[in-house]
Amino acid sequence: MDWVAEKAALTLEQMGRLTVVVQDNGSIHTRQLVQQQWQRWQQQGLFLFFLPPYCSEMNPIEVEWRQLKAHEISGQMFEDEYDLALAVMKGMQARSEKGNYSLERFKFNST
Repeated sequence: MDWVAEKAALTLEQMGRLTVVVQDNGSIHTRQLVQQQWQRWQQQGLFLFFLPPYCSEMNPIEVEWRQLKAHEISGQMFEDEYDLALAVMKGMQARSEKGNYSLERFKFNST
């Protein structure tokens, strides 16, 4: 999220626009370590909006996942997780092009 906050700071500086990230209430999003960063992120122009618990119909990614599974990777067999990951990335790219929205891939630091 620090990376997203840095991009939000640039957007705020260049365009005067805030950045809002919609998240579910998963423990990874709400743990104390993360909460300690919220104020700093807000100062950078990044605001977090949390969906109500058990509200998958309000989470746009749920619709995308359903469409991805039904149309982009349906009926395919994969040798391993790597091949599945490649198919998901290719499918998400296709969905973003069909929906005319930007897609940006980044890797979490898993230390």
